Amino acid sequence: MNLAQATVFLWVLGSLQAFEIVEKENIFQRTPCPAFLMFDNAAYLADMSFELPCHCKPEEVPAVVWYYQKHLGSGHTKVLTDFDGRVLTEAAQVRVGSDMLVRFSIRMFSLLVFRAQPEDSGLYFCGTRKGDYFYAYDVDIQSSEGMVATFKDQGQEPLADEYHGSLHVFTTFWEWTPCDRCGVRGEQWRIGLCYLQSPDLSPRYRKTLPDVVSCGSRAVPRQLRAKAGDRAPELLLQSCLVPCEKKKKKMQEGVMALFSYVSKVGSRPWLPQVPIQFHQQRLGHGLIISCPGARPEHAVAWDKDHQYLYRTQYLKGVNWSMRVFIDHGNHLHIRSTQLEDRGIYYCWRQGVRVAGFRLAVTSRGRYPVSFSNPEIRATLVLTLIGYLLITAVFITIHLCRCCCYLFRCCPHFSP
Repeated sequence: MNLAQATVFLWVLGSLQAFEIVEKENIFQRTPCPAFLMFDNAAYLADMSFELPCHCKPEEVPAVVWYYQKHLGSGHTKVLTDFDGRVLTEAAQVRVGSDMLVRFSIRMFSLLVFRAQPEDSGLYFCGTRKGDYFYAYDVDIQSSEGMVATFKDQGQEPLADEYHGSLHVFTTFWEWTPCDRCGVRGEQWRIGLCYLQSPDLSPRYRKTLPDVVSCGSRAVPRQLRAKAGDRAPELLLQSCLVPCEKKKKKMQEGVMALFSYVSKVGSRPWLPQVPIQFHQQRLGHGLIISCPGARPEHAVAWDKDHQYLYRTQYLKGVNWSMRVFIDHGNHLHIRSTQLEDRGIYYCWRQGVRVAGFRLAVTSRGRYPVSFSNPEIRATLVLTLIGYLLITAVFITIHLCRCCCYLFRCCPHFSP
């Protein structure tokens, strides 16, 4: 290599290093905060987890504090902070129905909210302890209750768009999920959330498309929100078929061959393909099974032994008399457990079988009575309603008999 080529090589190398240094600069040095605080609109389905990054802040601010308001300018503001020894929340530790103050984390200036609920809808501000705001979001959490399921294999079509004068209400669908099973016929779906378009939206809210926001956004005036509030989220489903990966199959075959070699002939132990968890359930009680590591936006499927539980037949709302069904959060429900429910329930996540649950049903054993049990509460409510109805009928009959007796004994009262 001559001197000229070496010089060019060193110059190019120095340029690449300078480029790397520029790329590693703090993004906050290149992203100035807006002079007027705007709100980014974001919509999610209930029980989903989401992340809100703080896209800008002054360089002298070492850490951020997140604030939450239900409505702009409301006097009640929640302070979301991980300071003063607070332990970061993990998604696996979050329970349904917990308050938002125990369902969030702040990591690298971003706010993470786990298993969001419709009550978490509102305005989120990124700022300092003094209350200076840098960035803000308008978050809309839409409930999955009343979610409309559309099966493309049956020729069904999504809900049609609605027009109310200048108001246009429609559904915006996410990308298709992967096929929930491999090697056999599976299903895939896409979630659709309610959006609207109107020229009467508040200009303080930033939109991805002109005059388009989610139906529950704070940018929508109250009179328009009432017109669009009846439209529920949608779930579009279709069949799919994908092959399984060969690497995993070869690995399983190798493990099976090793067990066959070690064990005696004719007494080879049963080797499960996935981890199996044992659960014993009392006869007549309800049960809810969750797939490990699965979220509502994941492609999750359930099998019972060798029976495939397709959403076309087992999705919540398809048949209101179903005792076994899958809800919109990918949980498997078994109402009033029966003896025929015994077996192994396999869970698929993103097209891979990941876990199994061996269910045993027993009629023996005593369980303490607790009013926190929804079945006990429902039984008590139905018993009380029946008692009140019988009491009302009894009183009505005796009042009628008394009236008839009075009119017969006192004929001058009759007209």
